[in-house]
Amino acid sequence: MIVRSFKELEGTDRHVKAASGTWESKRIVLAREKVGFSLHETVLYAGTETRMWYANHIEAVLCVEGEAELTNEETGERHWIAPGTMYLLNGHERHTLRPKTDFRCVCVFNPPVTGREDHDKNGVYPLLTEPEEV
Repeated sequence: MIVRSFKELEGTDRHVKAASGTWESKRIVLAREKVGFSLHETVLYAGTETRMWYANHIEAVLCVEGEAELTNEETGERHWIAPGTMYLLNGHERHTLRPKTDFRCVCVFNPPVTGREDHDKNGVYPLLTEPEEV
């Protein structure tokens, strides 16, 4: 059994801040736990814009605080995301998130991330893996 708090992750290698300066994420469960998914608490900052495309992952996002506009860049469709709203990127959709307020969400990724990922110039997380234990 694993028990972790957000507080204990602060300032560790599991507390990742984007090079873009638009978000930070506490990586609660990672690939190294070998459970088939990763679990994160992420905050995207008010007034920013983050373009993403999870070409290598499926992501489910549950908003727990704040509000943001989500745009499906492939269709132009826009959605207002508020606490209690979930969105699932089950088709690897290119999307943009524009938080009106600081936007806190809980995210699940499959395959799991390692914790070292950041978005590249296309908004993609690379598909990183953990070394096999000998």
